[in-house]
Amino acid sequence: MQRIKKGDDVVIRIGKDKGKLGKVLGFKENKVLVEGVNKVKKHQKGNPSRGVEGGIVEKEMPLDISNVGLYNPKTKKVDRIGFRFLEDGKKVRFFKSTNELVGS
Repeated sequence: MQRIKKGDDVVIRIGKDKGKLGKVLGFKENKVLVEGVNKVKKHQKGNPSRGVEGGIVEKEMPLDISNVGLYNPKTKKVDRIGFRFLEDGKKVRFFKSTNELVGS
């Protein structure tokens, strides 16, 4: 089980976007793609047969997963994550500072 999942709210800890809050869009190996963060400008060549316009487009690039932390809405800060098993045997994530389940 991963500490950070798709759809989680995360805060950027390191880099040019430090302190920004965003939602996780996806993963790729050890990288995480966060909505509205780490934007770069890419020069794209047009392709009229596919209907793709050329020009400069902005897109999000992946960040290393160690550079983001899960946002705790109760404390309004980044929080560490732990794992525990419920009585029915289900493995869940919880915030270590408040001892509450993630997503509840």
